Amino acid sequence: MELLRSHLSRVRIPEPTNRIYKNECCVSFDTPRSDGGLYVDLSSFLAFGKDYVGWNYEKTGNPVYLHIEQKIIPAPDDRPLKKPTILAIGVEGGFVNQEPEYEETHHIVILPDYIALQFPSVELPEKVRLSVDAILLSEGAERKEQLASWATEKKKSDYALLLEQINNNVIIPPSGWKCSKCDKTDNLWLNLTDGMILCGRRNWDGSGGNDHAFEHYREKKYPLAVKLGTLSADLEKSDVFSYPEDETVVDPLLAQHLAFFGIDFSSLQKTEMTTAEKELDQNMNFDWNRIQESGQELEPLFGQGYTGLVNLGNSCYMSSTMQVVFSTRSFITRYYAEQNLKSAFELAPADPTLDLNMQLTKLGFGLLSGKYSSPTHEVEELGHAKGASSVAKQEGIPPRMFKTVIAASHPEFSSTRQQDALEFFLHLLDQVEQTHARKAELDPSRSFKFFIEERLQCPSGKVAYNKRADYILSLNIPLTEATNKEQLEAYNKLKADKSLTEEEFTNHEIVRPRVPLEACLKSFSEPEEVHDFYSTALDARTTAIKTAGLTTFPDYLVLHMRKFVLEEGWVPKKLDVYIDVPDIIDISHMRSKGIQSGEELLPEKASNIDETKPIQFVPDEDIVSQLAVMGFNYLHCQKAAIKTSNIGVEEAMNWLLSHMNDPDIDDPIHYGPRDTTPPIDETSVATLISFGFQETVARKALKASGGNIEMAADWIFSHPEATSTSMDTDVPISSSTLAIDTKVPDGNGRYKLLGLVSHIGSSIHCGHYVAHVRKEGRWVIFNDSKVGASADPPLDMGYVYFFERSDG
Repeated sequence: MELLRSHLSRVRIPEPTNRIYKNECCVSFDTPRSDGGLYVDLSSFLAFGKDYVGWNYEKTGNPVYLHIEQKIIPAPDDRPLKKPTILAIGVEGGFVNQEPEYEETHHIVILPDYIALQFPSVELPEKVRLSVDAILLSEGAERKEQLASWATEKKKSDYALLLEQINNNVIIPPSGWKCSKCDKTDNLWLNLTDGMILCGRRNWDGSGGNDHAFEHYREKKYPLAVKLGTLSADLEKSDVFSYPEDETVVDPLLAQHLAFFGIDFSSLQKTEMTTAEKELDQNMNFDWNRIQESGQELEPLFGQGYTGLVNLGNSCYMSSTMQVVFSTRSFITRYYAEQNLKSAFELAPADPTLDLNMQLTKLGFGLLSGKYSSPTHEVEELGHAKGASSVAKQEGIPPRMFKTVIAASHPEFSSTRQQDALEFFLHLLDQVEQTHARKAELDPSRSFKFFIEERLQCPSGKVAYNKRADYILSLNIPLTEATNKEQLEAYNKLKADKSLTEEEFTNHEIVRPRVPLEACLKSFSEPEEVHDFYSTALDARTTAIKTAGLTTFPDYLVLHMRKFVLEEGWVPKKLDVYIDVPDIIDISHMRSKGIQSGEELLPEKASNIDETKPIQFVPDEDIVSQLAVMGFNYLHCQKAAIKTSNIGVEEAMNWLLSHMNDPDIDDPIHYGPRDTTPPIDETSVATLISFGFQETVARKALKASGGNIEMAADWIFSHPEATSTSMDTDVPISSSTLAIDTKVPDGNGRYKLLGLVSHIGSSIHCGHYVAHVRKEGRWVIFNDSKVGASADPPLDMGYVYFFERSDG
């Protein structure tokens, strides 16, 4: 006790603003439940496992610690387990969290001799008691993992309370419903404004309806519809869809809205699934089962390199990416083989929880050492504990501190919303590169980096070369190159057969296009036309031919499959396609060799330009005349065409309608010095922002696409690297501004498939990500905390593929 009193100057009482760690070691994944418990420094409030607390004492000299230890309380063997009645967690009738109970003990420990004093004790100095009480009462800096409910919450519609219903003398019968525009008798929706009964949307596989309800909304703009087959006495379970909000909603006045059309819902019986129920049902479909290998007898794997990651709430995008990244030699070497936890801790600042190098080393140790990959047993089949089968599994490690650090400069990754695994991968490499700005030779992100060279040839025959750095090769999927066209044609005929019911159709096996990866790689290198290209040789806008190739081949080649495209109506759509990916690829033919003998470069500027003389950007007369015919002022029409870079009549008219009241709308047109960059329309920027794109990315895309919104959106999907925080949206990428980094690896173009990240779901911002990695000659599935030998890896369903250079 006297020794403790002599160290009271090193004991602090935490204030509300202090970050207190008491649930996880800051340099490892040890917890109070680990062997030896956890030691909380009573000066810095950092926590350390038993093997690491000595390092902190050596570094800081802080001698007094709160030792927290949790030991499991054995559960009775005859404890019954309730069988769930709904697919949900943590709600009434759902799965019950069967967490074991733990007994927690506390001691005050004085280093370096690990002298332990009982806590609580009235003999302890008041300052120590106050410090420990504050720590134990605090929530802890580590966010407690919360069980996420699987039950989707519906939002109240903004349109329900103000809905105007039209009296068309329509009375809806209690049965015998049929689409007003076709013969569909199922998947029928009642528009709550005019009482029209119409069929729902057609699904990608041909099932569903014929889109008549949606077409009716597009024509009339009547916002709400209810699915007739879901009506019953329990109106809360009815399916109401809001077209302008594009989601299932709650209509608090549904009973009143139904009564308007003579519907007595109390006598109706539910006959169809709601949208939410269909989504749950689709979670068990082929894709879900195939990618997760559900139903397969997977052999659980444990030990070095086989540690799972706990899902922190929609963090599978991060987990799947990091499992593949830490299977590469570059990251293994940098953050595990050549740097141990102690050296990283010694290099870290005062708070190692905020140091990316420390947290990457901690994550590498957690994934690769095998320390946290040991089997536990849990009940697999529901029922009573006696007789229930059990399966070996691992708990996995929670990457909370790593997520906090890596997301510090990216607010979206700090949230619990699902994110794009590819965007996260690029953000990770960007952050790693920044931390190695002064030690580039140690940077593991360089193993993914390469240079792309684009060659542009205008009709004059002269050429221009542009180079840019990248970490991923983003590939279009040419559906026209599918190898199973006959089967697809037969399947499409089946989908068009109106005599088949939805149930009969869904019993048939789904046929999807199979496109060889070779065709995707070929599409990257194929010549493409670049319209509205300004040629300095011709001093005019023309059409150029662009080809692309790689000037360097990275150690690890990452291929991104562009499965997400924009369909009509600006709706993101996921291509339903298989990619046939071989074990070995050779891209040697894709190497670009720069300017060739006999080629002549385009001049930097046109030779006949007098830059002191203003040059007119001429409005397109076709656009001007078509607008003038509509009754618009001719001068206004000219301005609209110029402001929208002569893109088209619709764009010019939209600009004109939104700028009719501009104070300078009637001023004469003043032509400034030549500027080959088209002006960016702010309404176009706002439109892209409304799609969910960042403003800087939207402006860059519009600049690259001449102001065309559709082309800009396609550009964003085609250039996911544009979201990287290190990209400068104002600096043109050209050979004059970007020099080849001689430190970037280069070698032969032969690669072997190392791993893939697959995605389940209709959007990159929802669904689930799973990783498959080749380890020790076999495929391994990493599905959050589950790790097992893969029985049937979905190699044809990847979203991002990782290839390793093969020297063989």
